[in-house]
This record gives sequence, structure tokens and C-alpha cells, in this order.
Amino acid sequence: MAGMATIVVLGGCGTPPRQDAATLEVQGQEVAVMTDAPNVPPPITRRTPTRVVANLEVTEVVKRLADGVDYTFWTFGGAVPGKFIRVLEGDEVEFTLSNHPSSRMPHNIDLHAVTGPGGGAAASMTAPGHSSKFSFKAINPGLYVYHCATAPVGMHVANGMYGLILVEPREGLPKVDREYYVMQSEFYTQGRYGAPGLQPFSMEKALTETPDYVVFNGAVGAISGDQALKASVGERIRLFMGNGGPNIVSSFHVIGEIFDNVVHEGGTMVNHNVQSTMIPAGGSTIVEFKVEVPGTLILVDHSLFRAFNKGALGQIKVDGPDNARVYSGKQSDEIYQPEGGAIQSVPQAGIPRPPATNKAERITRGQASYAGTCAACHQPAGQGLAAAFPPLAASDYLNADKRRAISAIVHGLSGEVTVKGQKFNSVMPALTMSDEEIANVLTYVYNNWGNAGFEVTPAEVAAVRAAAPAKAGAPAAE
Repeated sequence: MAGMATIVVLGGCGTPPRQDAATLEVQGQEVAVMTDAPNVPPPITRRTPTRVVANLEVTEVVKRLADGVDYTFWTFGGAVPGKFIRVLEGDEVEFTLSNHPSSRMPHNIDLHAVTGPGGGAAASMTAPGHSSKFSFKAINPGLYVYHCATAPVGMHVANGMYGLILVEPREGLPKVDREYYVMQSEFYTQGRYGAPGLQPFSMEKALTETPDYVVFNGAVGAISGDQALKASVGERIRLFMGNGGPNIVSSFHVIGEIFDNVVHEGGTMVNHNVQSTMIPAGGSTIVEFKVEVPGTLILVDHSLFRAFNKGALGQIKVDGPDNARVYSGKQSDEIYQPEGGAIQSVPQAGIPRPPATNKAERITRGQASYAGTCAACHQPAGQGLAAAFPPLAASDYLNADKRRAISAIVHGLSGEVTVKGQKFNSVMPALTMSDEEIANVLTYVYNNWGNAGFEVTPAEVAAVRAAAPAKAGAPAAE
């Protein structure tokens, strides 16, 4: 956690009375720099308002929602969330919304930063192949959501039509080392979480507010693994966080950090030393913190089944030197009290589809199961977590005995194991996956990250299921 040196104040508290932003004259003209998440346009260095030309195109595109799962997104600028827009308090924004001819629907935009009817919605209603233009003056500094407001509004938002616009205060924001753009939202698909293929929108689930996916930046894994956000020890980080909704409130939290500053609801009130902050649907916040030690910080919605079962996970990978005064890492590992022989069972619903017909198909299907079930503990690239979850990448333990690996999923596994020279002593819960699903996910693991390339079949899983569980410390089968 950092000190209190940097404080985000959007409203310029403690300064003399300021001229009403609505009366400020503008000088010159510039084209708005707009970025896709997680990138943010650079801070505005001028201190006088100008005329900002903003052009945004609506397109309807099919993209990845999760591994093996596609979705038809309705987008502002071709991505979800929409482009990040950054202007200065007092700027006059000339806004043009274009709706691509391939769109099947009319669209518009309601910017919460706009003072005027509908936030610009009526003025920007645009048929496919048309463009609409309107202008507004950015009067109130803050971080604001924008979204499509065409009926049915909830459906347009649920399909991905939202983004953030920052109105910087005239004084600018305090300097930080890195700024990122992250936006939470939920998706309602006809198939359950992980069901493969192109998934249509489900109005029934949207009405009952039972999303299959809750994600950051439009897809499962959008900011984890190779796409994780980056930082170095000693840097100050600013996250512009939005919640597109359309229905649920976020309990935003970063595992391993404390927010030094939270700009409540993106307005002017600043709170300090905050663990989790609520972000309403259609709302936003700004959080700041200094990273003190290396490692991986985990971004979650702390309504935890959304994080670990519906996709609301992200990562910030921090490099740099250790600081044992701030955090020691594990100093000892001793048995406090044995847990007994009972192994928990994690139920998994089966996927009603024909079995895989070849190894390549098994690997593809296994990748989706791995992302949804295994990656949260063993990590997206199978690297595991030190002293907690063994690595699956280049794993001597897995490669030595296929039956033992199958047994760990079917029956669970408890007790000490040694993997790549490191000892682990935890509990792997039994997963009530089908024989087909276990065969697929293990074949995926065996054919990635330097493993032996084995194929596991449902018949092999069935044979292990009928046998006694393997013991954690048992030698590999011949």
C-alpha cells in the first residue's frame, strides 16, 4: 500500500471560485484520441478548452467471448468495451456517430457526461449506413459511462454497447506511472457458461438477471495470462473502472492490494484505504494504488462465483525486486491439524453433445473446459501457484502416470505430492465432470506447455472411475 502523497481530486477542492465551465470560451480544434481497452489516451496537457472532434462508428461483429465460445457483439468502435474518450472540462465536443451499413439495427449513444436531453440519444439516433452529428459542452469533470439507448435498451447494452468518457478537470489529474481502462459487464447466452459455438442472446436470462458470463473488457481472460496488465515495483497505478451492466452491481476488488484513493462513483468525493468498492450498473470509479512488491495481483468482482465461475478475473503482473519488510512470502509450512480423509466434490454439469471424434477435437474442447474449471487455480498457462497449486506445465508428476492424473480429477487428491522438485500439500477436490469432459481436458493439458502429448479416452477415465483412488504419494504406474 502506498502513502497518501497522491490524491485524485476531480473537482479542484480548496481552490478559489472557478469560472463556470459552461461559459468558458474555446480556442482551436483537435481530433479526439480514442483507445481500445485496456489502453487510455494520454493525459491532456493543455489548460484551455478547445473544440474536440470525436468520430465513433458502430459495428456489429462476431468475436470470442470465451475459449470455444463466440458471440455477436454490438460495439462502439469494433470492440467491447467501446473506445475510451478523454476530453477537458470546458471542451466543446463535436460528436459524430456512424452506424455501419452491415448493422441490422439502428443505434444511438447516451453519454452520461452530456447535459441535455437523453445525453445525446435522440440527436444521435442513426439508421444503418447513416451518420448523425451533435455537439455538447463538457461542463462537469468526472468519469462517465456512455451506452446505446435504442429500444430495447437493455438488449443493446447487454450486447456490448458501452464505454467510458473522462472529462479531466481543468487542473488535470495528478501524475501516475500507468493508467488502464477496465470495464465489467455481463452476458446472457442461451447456452450455459462454456457451451461451445456461437451463442445467441437470451432475453429470458436477462429479464431474470441470471448472466452466464460476468467479465472484464468483454471476454473471459481479456486481461489475464499473456494479456495481463503490467506494472513494476514502485509505480503508481490508476484504473479507470466502469460497469456497463446492464443489471448487476460490481464489488470491485484487487487481491493483494489496498486502494490508496477511490474516486467514489467517478465524481469528486475521494475515499482512502479501501479494500473493495461498489460500482453500480451504468456507473464508474477511479482507483489508485502504488505497487510495493512483485507478483500477480488479481482483479475480481468480489461476488466470488462471478469471479471464479463466470469469468470476472483479471491480472496485473508486477515485476521488480522483493521487499521482505512489506511482504515476506511463505516462511514455514507445518501441519496444524489434519483435515481427515474426506474430499470435497465440485459438481459440474455435463455438456449434452456428441463425443469428440479425434484427438484434435478433444484438445479444442478440453481448452474450453480448462479455462472454465482449472485455470483459476492452475493458472491460464498451467504454471500453477507457488506453495498452493502444482504446475501442470512440463509436469513430471502428470507425465509419469496417466491413470494417476485421471484419478486426481475423478476421485480428488489430498496429501503431499512432489512436482518439478517442489512439494505441495493441499486438496484437489473431485470434479463431477463426465468421462468425456475429463478425457478432453486432460488431453488438452497433455498436449500443451511441454507435456508428453498423450491422448486420454473416455474408456480410460471409466476404468479409473471404477477403481480405487490413487494415493497422493503413490509411485507412478509402470
